[in-house]
Amino acid sequence: MPDPSTYRPAPGTIPVEPGVYKFRDVHKRVIYVGKAKSLRSRLNSYFADVSGLHPRTRQMVTTAASVEWTVVSTEVEALQLEYNWIKEFDPRFNVRYRDDKSYPVLAVSLNEEYPRVFVYRGARKKGVRYFGPYAHAWAIRETLDLLLRVFPVRTCSAGVFKRHSQIGRPCLLGYIDKCSAPCIGRVNADEHRQIVEDFCDFLSGKTDRLVKELEKKMHSAAEELDFETAARLRDDVQALRRALEKQAVVLGTGTDADVIDFAIDELEVAVQIFHVRNGRVRGQRGWVVDKSGDAIDEVEAGGEVPALVEQFLTQFYGEQSTLAEQSGEEQPGNVVPREVLVPALPRDAEAAQQWLSGIRGSAVQLRVPQRGDKKALAETVQRNAQEELQRHKLRRAGDLTARSAALQEIQDALDLDSAPLRIECVDISHVQGTDVVASLVVFEDGLARKSEYRHYAIKEAAGDGRSDDVASIAEVTRRRFAKLRRDLDAAEAAELAESDSDATESSLPGIDPKTGKPRRFAYPPNLYVVDGGAPQVNAAAEILDELGITDVAVIGLAKRLEEVWVPNEPDPVIMPRTSEALYLLQRVRDEAHRFAITFHRSKRSRRMTASVLDTVPGLGETRKTALVTHFGSVAKLKEATVEQITEVPGIGVATAKAVLTALHTD
Repeated sequence: MPDPSTYRPAPGTIPVEPGVYKFRDVHKRVIYVGKAKSLRSRLNSYFADVSGLHPRTRQMVTTAASVEWTVVSTEVEALQLEYNWIKEFDPRFNVRYRDDKSYPVLAVSLNEEYPRVFVYRGARKKGVRYFGPYAHAWAIRETLDLLLRVFPVRTCSAGVFKRHSQIGRPCLLGYIDKCSAPCIGRVNADEHRQIVEDFCDFLSGKTDRLVKELEKKMHSAAEELDFETAARLRDDVQALRRALEKQAVVLGTGTDADVIDFAIDELEVAVQIFHVRNGRVRGQRGWVVDKSGDAIDEVEAGGEVPALVEQFLTQFYGEQSTLAEQSGEEQPGNVVPREVLVPALPRDAEAAQQWLSGIRGSAVQLRVPQRGDKKALAETVQRNAQEELQRHKLRRAGDLTARSAALQEIQDALDLDSAPLRIECVDISHVQGTDVVASLVVFEDGLARKSEYRHYAIKEAAGDGRSDDVASIAEVTRRRFAKLRRDLDAAEAAELAESDSDATESSLPGIDPKTGKPRRFAYPPNLYVVDGGAPQVNAAAEILDELGITDVAVIGLAKRLEEVWVPNEPDPVIMPRTSEALYLLQRVRDEAHRFAITFHRSKRSRRMTASVLDTVPGLGETRKTALVTHFGSVAKLKEATVEQITEVPGIGVATAKAVLTALHTD
């Protein structure tokens, strides 16, 4: 591994002022760009202890061959310079929230004599106004179909427009009044552009004015007894209102805000942003990217989320500002709204707010929603981010090619004799050493096999009240493989007792001798994974050696740096962050953790339930079970009335009152 100390700047040569720095590799390519309030403090942190860095950061500093910096006078300048350098050099170790060209938008070609409206994906062009992005193209077409009866703008291509101009007849949309047919001169260029401008005003949020104007025209036509025109205008108003209904009102009228949130795991980050204009969700987009892994940012910011917020704000709004300039957009409010809601304020919140205000041209408020509708919307955005991250991981897990590659990579990385077609993983859960439980999950051919899951209540927890994960891992391993050892011994004994000619399938390990069918949970795993580092994996390996199990590979997956530990090895195995093998191992570990947490909560809930209901005189186990079973939980039982409780067989009025008294006293 290259030594970063070979290019470490001499002590005292790094300035203490704010600035932006670049790491370059041996070929002088920029591989990472960062900024800091104090360049000296930040850069020294990269060279203090390489082993303590996040794997991605460690890889970056060992790939680099030099570092350079530029001093600036303010943090706002540093923010702008950092964005410019990231855009210019596209460093491989920086997270890039690139504008996802797969998101469709509604485009209006204002640079044409007769502007047209169309669904578009791709880079922004000058003279074209964009609305969106939208989650699906069909959603744009549905809304557009409703609006064309009110705003009959041109939607045809240049070739179709020219052809109908030559033949002197409009297309079908012109005949059904969903196009004003400028191709045949039904409206002139100025009249058509006015229709287009009204269409753009409606999509940009000026809905009330347009609806009121149509209603005014409708009433005027009715007063003049022009009922046909009044009926058509009535239908137009209804069409506009149906289009508005498709855009849910989430905040108060006049509210312009972007709501941003993240879902994070050890390797990746999913980000979602909802664009709210005039109180309605006008667009939504999301990304799933690798984590930056910059442990220095995380320490100084007090956590991962503030660093992620700062990265995203800089790159996203910087990119949107550039796109707006390229397309000739003159309304900065379409790039940065008046309010940006984030899950946590970035490290340099004031500088970020000033930078965003500079892009907008007026004040921008950057804040964390605390209550009310904005808090509820932020929670919705966060759920969307979590679901997107989960879908992303499931797409990888559901890909047969990816699963096969993952199993092969695990075999190669751990030097196994064969691919680990069956993987078992154990995880421990407790609260300060109490209610210690363990989970054991099973994956076969890279997919979860939930019928094989097991959970354990730990019997040999440390007696001093402290958690002893190593002892718990050893206990679970012994209990899981002792059964396998007994099955193997029984099969061997059966083989010795029977002659080769009389041997049957029933003597094979894993086969039930009574039914001749495979027993559940009777086969050993190819790979046994424990959640932890060297102490946990060594404890599990010792138990397997003690039981004489020699054909099961054991590893530990340490959560902090995603290191793979092998028994009795001083150094871990480091798998590439983007490898399918690490994704699979991480998913197995996360599933074991989820299953353990679920069991732990249910056990703790039962214990707490029993402790409360035990105080009720004359209430035995049978009636306690009947109460909890009838209401589903203690919380629902606590909300019940005396009459509802007496509906449970065996519970009288006096007992029901005693139960409620105990629950409300607790």
